[in-house]
Amino acid sequence: MRFDSFEAIRAAGFEGFQTVASLRESVLAAVPETSGIYLILRDAKKLPRFLFKSPAGTFKRRDPTLPISELRAAWLPSSVVLYIGKAGGLGTRATLRSRIRAYLRHGAGASAPHWGGRAIWQLADSSRLLVAWRFEAGQSTRVTERALIGEFLREYHRRPFANRVA
Repeated sequence: MRFDSFEAIRAAGFEGFQTVASLRESVLAAVPETSGIYLILRDAKKLPRFLFKSPAGTFKRRDPTLPISELRAAWLPSSVVLYIGKAGGLGTRATLRSRIRAYLRHGAGASAPHWGGRAIWQLADSSRLLVAWRFEAGQSTRVTERALIGEFLREYHRRPFANRVA
């Protein structure tokens, strides 16, 4: 899969491409109640402005704010993919809708169980980011997520901007 354009991502079977703001307004009405993979996307041509303090909620009393120097070092202008996430899988009832809901709640300041991808919320234009998703029929979402991150690593020699190593 290519990670450099919305067209390439659509060709890989992803759909949705809704802004964070529109998903919040619609209460995620378009997001399916299935397991799958989701991506957070941004137009790579525009350089971001980073916020010094994250508006995201705490998780287990930890502040989600990352140093600006780390955010700048992780930024990849040649990729539109900022984060690769999974929803559901073996032993979990999470769906794309419930997982993206938790992610958006976390970004809006609520204490939510979604620590991964927290760098997204320090982008000044986070409400304009796009969310795309793909249903994963008969596949482990964990395996698919790892495979996509592996492909990204091979292409860019680093992980997506917000897919940090814990």
